[in-house]
Amino acid sequence: MLDPTLKSNIAKLWNKFWSGGISNPLTAIEQISYLLFMKRLEDEDTQRINDALLNNSSYESTFKGHEKYKWSNWADDRAKDSLKLVRDEIFPFLKELGDENSLYRKYMKDATFVIPTGALLSEAVKIINELHIKEQNLDTQGDIYEFILDELRTAGKNGQFRTPKHIRDMMVDIAQPKIGERACDPACGTAGFLVSIMRHILEEHTSPNFIEVDEFGNRSNFKADKLSNKEWDKLLNDTLYGSEIDPTMIKISLMNLMMHGIRGPHISQRNSLTECTKEKGKYDLILANPPFKGSIDVDEIKTKFSISTSKTELLFLELMYDLLTIGGKCAVIVPDGVLFGSTNAHREIRKKMMDKCRLDAVISMPSGVFKPYAACLQVCCSLPKGNQQKMCGSMI
Repeated sequence: MLDPTLKSNIAKLWNKFWSGGISNPLTAIEQISYLLFMKRLEDEDTQRINDALLNNSSYESTFKGHEKYKWSNWADDRAKDSLKLVRDEIFPFLKELGDENSLYRKYMKDATFVIPTGALLSEAVKIINELHIKEQNLDTQGDIYEFILDELRTAGKNGQFRTPKHIRDMMVDIAQPKIGERACDPACGTAGFLVSIMRHILEEHTSPNFIEVDEFGNRSNFKADKLSNKEWDKLLNDTLYGSEIDPTMIKISLMNLMMHGIRGPHISQRNSLTECTKEKGKYDLILANPPFKGSIDVDEIKTKFSISTSKTELLFLELMYDLLTIGGKCAVIVPDGVLFGSTNAHREIRKKMMDKCRLDAVISMPSGVFKPYAACLQVCCSLPKGNQQKMCGSMI
C-alpha cells in the first residue's frame, strides 16, 4: 500500500501527461517507464560502484564516458532545456544497453521517445524526483509502478487491461508456486502474474526475522534467505516465462519486471495461439487472464487444436492444457460463456476440463471486476504430482 503523498504525486504525473497531449494510457505508461528506467539506471549504477569499493572489486560504470547522461546531471531545474539531449542522445544510449542479443536490446530496438515538449519533460522529472524512488524499499518501488499501471483499467481495447493485484494474489495463493517450477503466462500483458509469482516464492523462502513490515502493517522486502545460490539462479533464470503479442505491452512488462528486481524473465513477442503449441508439456504452472473477445483466422490454427473454433477464450484453455506438465497447475480467468455456452466447441472444452483434469474450484466474480467486460468466473484446479491425468487449474 502506498502512502497518500506517493499516490497524489503519481496522480499529478498522469494529469501532466494527459494535459501535455499524451492521452493514450499505453503511450503514457511507456514514456513514464522510460523516465523511471533512466532514474533507476543511475541509482543502480551508483550502488554497484559503492559495492565494488566495499568489496575491493572492480566495476566499470554504465556511464563511463557518458557522465552527462546521468539523471542527476540533467534532471533538475534545467530539465526543461534538456529535451533535445534526452531525445537525441540519452534515449538512443539507453536503447543500446545490454548484450547485443539480450531481450532488452531486442524489444527496445523500435522504441521511440515521444514526450513533445521540454515543459512536460520538466514537470515529469520534478514529480519523479518527488517520489524518492531510491529511498524506497524494493516492494514499494514495485508498488509505485503497479499504481502507475493501474491507469490501464481505462485501456480495455483488445483485452489490454490489468488484472487487479488482489485477484492475482488470490490466484497465486491458490496455485502455490514452488521453487524449481517453471511458470508461464501466455498472455502476460504487463507481467503482473509473473511478478505475483516471484513475490510469493520470495515470501515463502524468507525467515520471519528477515521480513520487514511497513507503516501500514504490510509484509514487504522479502530477502529469501532460505534460498540456496542454485535456487536463486533457477528462480531468476528459469522460472518466469511469458508471451505477449503487443510490442508496447512487451516493453511495459519488461520495465515492470525490472522495477520489481526481476532480471531473468523470458518474455517473447508472439501470438501464443499460433506459436506456443510447440512448447507442450513445458510448464508446471500457468496463471493468466487471456483476452476474451475477438477471434483468430482458422487457417492459422489448423491442426494445432482438437476443438474447432475461432473463439480465443476456448483456444487459450486448450493451449494451457497442452502447455502443462503432467500434474501441472493452472489458474485462469475466463468469461462465464465458457461455462454456459451451448456450441459444440464449448461442450468439448468443458468435457476436456472434466474428463482430463481435476477441477478444484469455480469462483464467481462480481460484475464489473474486469471492466470493460461484465461478469467473470474463475476456476482453479490442482492435481497431485504423479497422477497421470493432467491438471488444469483454470478460472472459468
